[in-house]
Amino acid sequence: MQLYNTLSAKERAALIEEAGQERLTISFYKYAHIGNTSIFRNHLFINWNELDVLGRIYVANEGINAQLSVSAENFEAFKRHLDSISFLENVRLNIAIEQDNKSFLKLKVKVRRKIVADGLNDNTFDVTDKGIHVGAEKFNELIEDPDTILVDMRNHYESEIGHFKNAITPDVDTFRDSLDIIEKDLADHKEDKKLVMYCTGGIRCEKASAYYKHKGFKQVYQLEGGIIDYSRQVEKKKLENKFLGKNFVFDHRRGERITDDIIAQCHQCGEPCDTHVNCANEACHLLFIQCEKCAAKMNDCCSDDCKTVNALPYEEQKKLRKGKGASNKIFKKGRSEVLKFKR
Repeated sequence: MQLYNTLSAKERAALIEEAGQERLTISFYKYAHIGNTSIFRNHLFINWNELDVLGRIYVANEGINAQLSVSAENFEAFKRHLDSISFLENVRLNIAIEQDNKSFLKLKVKVRRKIVADGLNDNTFDVTDKGIHVGAEKFNELIEDPDTILVDMRNHYESEIGHFKNAITPDVDTFRDSLDIIEKDLADHKEDKKLVMYCTGGIRCEKASAYYKHKGFKQVYQLEGGIIDYSRQVEKKKLENKFLGKNFVFDHRRGERITDDIIAQCHQCGEPCDTHVNCANEACHLLFIQCEKCAAKMNDCCSDDCKTVNALPYEEQKKLRKGKGASNKIFKKGRSEVLKFKR
């Protein structure tokens, strides 16, 4: 039995179009002890492949972190399979605000050392001693409190296109970078201020809240379900939406609009824009913000050099890439000397 993808992304996209079925984009996570991660990984792949699940799933001894899509027709069967796994029974599923049938084009279930790369030694503190989880109503109340410090636990390219009003948005490339920076910057307020955190779906705050309690912060809170669940709650309960702009997501959509506010700018011309793209040059693939005018002018590329390369015949491009490692630009999301306007 095949335990890996046999179709290319292009072939899968064609099949999705041909099927014409609505798909749901979903994310969830769960910290739990998993003994044999390889067996669990294979179990998920076999069952989810049969249900036509596509997505990116990380499995580790500490739990599971999943972003995926499944056809609406197969959702109930998928939910039954989740519930058949003891620690995933009734796990909270964050269903995307904006749906896209092609949000994922492959099923990738990978075994990792951790489900989120946090750089922490979990043996040095109690990871179960987490902060207080709050829903949208309490969160709105907390962030209006003058004794609250609101911190965005996401990366700079995420908060650049959307964040909560008055939030501290660390200028970092990775989650692990933010942990020590935030502790250092807020060292004088461990006892007198409420530390309120949020992220996309809640997983980063799970570990961060326990870490900051270990570091001496006395009042630690986290937004239950992250931005995704918050936006659903405010709509359902008719609450004031205190988020501005888009929520960055790690799939082909790259973002889902929460409010009409555009708080970012095109990295090439400086005009208001919050559309993330990847440079069309396969040897670059830099993630950056590009407006429609610049996309047309630059042929979807980040620089004149990439535009020149991208205009070459495909086989010529392959020759140029041969023997070269992948560009490190992909890891420097939104940061490059070729981008004139960037935060």
